This record gives sequence, structure tokens and C-alpha cells, in this order.
Amino acid sequence: MLAKRHPQGTSAWVARIAPRRLGMALIFIILGLGFAGHGCHSQKNGASPSIEFTHIPPAAQGGKEKLDTISGRAMNARPKQQIVIYAHSGQWWMQPDPPETPFVAIKEDSTWSTQTHLGFEYAALLVDPDYHPPPTMDVAPTQGGSIALVTIVKGEGTPQLAPTGSLKFSGYDWDVRMTDSVKGGMNNLYDAENAWTDASGALHMQIKKKSDRWSCAEIFLNRSLGYGTYSVTVRDTSHLEPAANFSMFTFDDSASEEHFRELDVEVSGPGDAANQDSARYVKQPLYMAGNLFAFAAPPGTLTYVL
Repeated sequence: MLAKRHPQGTSAWVARIAPRRLGMALIFIILGLGFAGHGCHSQKNGASPSIEFTHIPPAAQGGKEKLDTISGRAMNARPKQQIVIYAHSGQWWMQPDPPETPFVAIKEDSTWSTQTHLGFEYAALLVDPDYHPPPTMDVAPTQGGSIALVTIVKGEGTPQLAPTGSLKFSGYDWDVRMTDSVKGGMNNLYDAENAWTDASGALHMQIKKKSDRWSCAEIFLNRSLGYGTYSVTVRDTSHLEPAANFSMFTFDDSASEEHFRELDVEVSGPGDAANQDSARYVKQPLYMAGNLFAFAAPPGTLTYVL
């Protein structure tokens, strides 16, 4: 696989190969996870509620492999109100994973505590019993409706990025993902050994079983190449398994309010014989009308352009 670009602005190409589930495209990158539970407390004298943190986890890129404790106090909460925790790493992530309860109890002494995956920032929400927290948010949660209060704090210490491998491909330096992430509703493991270049300079990516565990591959540019036209030449995708998905996409980590300016080209293996569309162009958000164009990717070498 070969890549080239014609620069002019703020996004970078990424290539990866990873499983998919129930036809869902695996188009997300970088995880940050948080945790929450269930509870109630009483408001006194009509005073305004407040949240303070007594223990804040480190500022770090999130992932399922690391947990810490986050705790604090919720003063002047109303009966049956609860705490919900989000951690910010790329998106804002609620924990724990379903089917666990997403609510943290407020004790009689106003304290609360729970486990959380790591992030660069942490948000504690004081919510009413009818609140239904979304699993992820592109932008920071705000007060309103069933959310009585939001308090956000930065993680402790110097921000720590997840470890990565490295390789050179098509004249650029790329980082290779080594930490797991949730794609298409399932957890995917990554191994730096699953991405390499051969003597001709072509990039190879694979899904591999090792010690009874399947791992995927993902690489991403370690700097922005700017706005412009990006092209990726792929030798052949017709041999992909039905459960595999190959994605090439742009992603701007600083533009969460604009769905990270994500554009995708996604190719999967043959599935339902009645549906020959094995590839699609996507502009996030995927669910908006006109943001998806599906097509049949023929066998052989193809060049995809965004």
C-alpha cells in the first residue's frame, strides 16, 4: 500500500485493519474511559449543589488496561440524585461498559468514589434519577435538563500518551498502535508486529492470532500534513474476511465539536451475496443523510482519494 498527499491545512491520514461487527464500520480512534454508579443524598436549606474532587487520577491517554480511583464530595444534592463520571481521551467516555450500572452512589456523608479508566480530564455529573447517560460524547457535558451540575477537572501530573511502535512508510514517520480500543461494540487488541514495510516500501497489515487472542493493526501519522488531497493505493482487498474491515481516514483530535473532521474510506470482505457493496465513503456523523456512499470495490490494485 502506498500513500501520497498534496498539502494545504489540518488533518492526517491513518490506515488500519480491524474486525467489524454486524456490518458496523470501525471508524473511531483513540480511547478514553470513565466510570460511574448509583446514589442519593439530601439538599439542605435550598443551597446550591457543588461537587469537589478528593482524589484525581493521572492525566493519561485512556485504555481498558489501566484503572484508577476517582472520588469526591457532592454537597447539597437532592434525594435520589447520583453521580456519573466521564473521562476525556479523544471523546468523553462513560464507564463502566454495559451492562454495568452507570451511576455512582452519594453516601450519607456526601462522599462518592468509583473506579475509572484514565483520561486527560475528568467530569463528574450530578444527575436526576431519569437521566440516561450516553456512552460517549464528542464535546464536554454541560449543565441542563436532568444534569443538575457538571464539574470538570484536569488529570494530575504531566499528560502521558499511550506507548506506540514506529515505522517509516511512503516517506513519512508513522506511529503504530499498541493499546486496545472499542470498535463496533467490541474490544480490539493491537500489536505493533502486525504492521510492517517490505523491501519495496509497501505497507503490510494483518489480523493475527497469538496465545489464543486475536490482535489487529493500526498506524497513524505523528504530525499533521495539512488540508489537501490524500490518496492511498491498495494492492487488493478482495481477499479480506467478512469480519475484517480496512479503513483509511482523516482525524483532527482538536475538533470534537465538528466530529473530529473525520472522513473515511472503508473496505470489508465479502458478506451477504445479495449486497455487493463492500466499500463506502463516509463523512462523520455517519447517521446524517447524504454522509455515506456505498459501492462495490473491484479486485486488484485501487487508489482511493479524499
